[in-house]
Amino acid sequence: MPRSRRSGDAAESPSTRGLRLGDDRGSASLEFLTVGLLLLVPIVYLVLSLAAIQAAAFAVEGAARHAARIAADGPGGAARASGDVERAVRIALEDFGIDADSASVTIECESPECAPGERLDVTVAARVSLPLVPDVLDLPGLASVPVESAATQTISRFAGLE
Repeated sequence: MPRSRRSGDAAESPSTRGLRLGDDRGSASLEFLTVGLLLLVPIVYLVLSLAAIQAAAFAVEGAARHAARIAADGPGGAARASGDVERAVRIALEDFGIDADSASVTIECESPECAPGERLDVTVAARVSLPLVPDVLDLPGLASVPVESAATQTISRFAGLE
């Protein structure tokens, strides 16, 4: 017995066979590219931002540690060593690409005279700008992250000797 043809098959020609309404062939690659780009762009920006913040954290921590060592070992105590401390902080921050003019350095001793044997605290604070934020927007407070580090050293008993 010969096979009967369905009514939908009779109207379908070989040229329109692949163009049915609701055909999903080829859309998986387009969906993959679209979703991939929508997810990839924020993830790349997040990685860039975290890298900039981590670099600033390393810079501030190294600057505070080095500044505390200079201030604790410098001749004449922390009052005379503040110029050397500022210079060391500037160099350490510029090595990591942080704007040294926006950083602040505070030096505190247990007593006002910073006698040998006392503890000396140095705190360095800076702001790191987030990457790819244009300066046209003028958003320094919103487009930057504050980073701060402190270091403590004991003032050398030989600090006053030259």
